[in-house]
Amino acid sequence: MDTTWFRRFTAPGDGPRLVCFPHAGGSATAYLPLARTLPADLDVVSVQYPGRQDRYREAPFTSIAALVDAVAGHLAEELEKDPSRPYALFGHSMGALVAFETARLLAARELPSAQRLFLSGRGAPGPRTSEHYQFFEDADVLAEVRRLGGTDQAMLDNAEVMEMVLPGLRADYRALGTYRWREGEPLAAPISVLVGDSDPMVSVEEAVTWREHTGGDFALKVFSGGHFYLADHLCGVAAAVTEGLLAGTGAR
Repeated sequence: MDTTWFRRFTAPGDGPRLVCFPHAGGSATAYLPLARTLPADLDVVSVQYPGRQDRYREAPFTSIAALVDAVAGHLAEELEKDPSRPYALFGHSMGALVAFETARLLAARELPSAQRLFLSGRGAPGPRTSEHYQFFEDADVLAEVRRLGGTDQAMLDNAEVMEMVLPGLRADYRALGTYRWREGEPLAAPISVLVGDSDPMVSVEEAVTWREHTGGDFALKVFSGGHFYLADHLCGVAAAVTEGLLAGTGAR
């Protein structure tokens, strides 16, 4: 796979490929712990958005549609090389939205459907999904990051670190603020939704709204914790992914 856009933190297995999409301000390494917890037969790859870590000098995307188009284009190349290999998408927070829109774009291009989507820490999109983010200034972005947790608070107070991190964060929130929902047919791919029971960004009831966007199976898994519940439930999240992939093959 294109090593500019995709990162592996474990040896690729010969089972399904799991493509992971980071949260706003996040990088591919956000999925390193999960990649090391998932079964070794999976091929776990994480998307590296421009404007962070080793892609720091590249301009970050400020549009969800443009980011999705770029990611989908690279995934399409892989699907065309090996259309028989099953794959699934996993996205957390903003990454859930990017994963979902990527799946929709691949479907529109009549490429092989994902075996399953795993959408975490976010409710389904709608007409006013992220509208309020368009008014965010840097101070608002940092306040939101503090509110959601999951980031070392000392890092947020380090001017040198923030000089590197803030451009990506700013761009991601701008992309969320300008996102506009487009009606469309439900995906054929089944969806598993994962959420923390005390997530300040999305309630369990809001997470269930993803059910409307699949014509296949729907599963909901609720974990204890807030927006970044994943850090405390790596084994549980890995089990939910494994169960979802097995359900797609009919295996038990």
